[in-house]
Amino acid sequence: MLQSSLEFLRCIRCGSKLELDVFEFDKEIIEGIMQCKKCKLEFPIIQKVPILWDDFSKYLSSRRILGGKLYKLTNSSKLKDFVKKSLNVKDNDRSNLEEKWVRIYQNSKTSKFYSTIKKNLDSLPSSKFVLEYGCSIGIVTSHLANSNELVFGVDRSFSAIQIAKKQFKKNLDYFVADSLSPVFGKLQFDLVLALNVLEIIEPKILLKLISKQITKGYFVISDPYDFDRGPSSVRSPVDASSLRTNLSDLGFKISTSTKKPSFIPWSLKLNPRATLNYKVDFIIAQKS
Repeated sequence: MLQSSLEFLRCIRCGSKLELDVFEFDKEIIEGIMQCKKCKLEFPIIQKVPILWDDFSKYLSSRRILGGKLYKLTNSSKLKDFVKKSLNVKDNDRSNLEEKWVRIYQNSKTSKFYSTIKKNLDSLPSSKFVLEYGCSIGIVTSHLANSNELVFGVDRSFSAIQIAKKQFKKNLDYFVADSLSPVFGKLQFDLVLALNVLEIIEPKILLKLISKQITKGYFVISDPYDFDRGPSSVRSPVDASSLRTNLSDLGFKISTSTKKPSFIPWSLKLNPRATLNYKVDFIIAQKS
């Protein structure tokens, strides 16, 4: 984690500023703990990756394999104790599933989807503060850091953020967090992205949150509208029409080029013999 990022982070429970205890440092923080003095919440930084979760034990409860790996990855006794104490609840384990999707995204970097998105982003004016929700391994986030002042990426997968953090840029940082948690307090962004995440985050709740984070700026969103996720499906799915209506109701003006639904190919290489092919809708919206 970049030490400069501390200025923009807030306690996700009470909104207070965080204090930092660094255990290992080399260009950026490798190990440490951020703490809210008001509500006593602690957020670990492991292998350069900050984990801002309201209940760290709950985060690890569905990632037991990851919890064991985090324990082995830590060097300081204080951080080892912190991780160990959090490994006390057991639910269905997501660790292998999240690592599987990391490999899929790594093998799918050359998909036309990413080059199309990057080309559209390059047409936007440079921004001071940029945030991508569901950034995964940072394919688009890292590209944004080439032309914008300060870029943040948020994803709930530690494995994905660990890969993203391997490419160091002094104006780019990543965080493990729930996209609906107030990681940045009331900070306003000039550009926010949410690419292909509406199946795993309640769409209308996410849209309202992002609308509050943009007073004047751009919102870029894409999705294949693949909401058939069984028990884990979102309660209020959207389609191409209702998504645009929701954005308009929140005060966004949709760009002329994205008023009509699009069908951008997004190929995901699941394994050497199987590829998942989506047709993704894409919207650029603006508040001015």
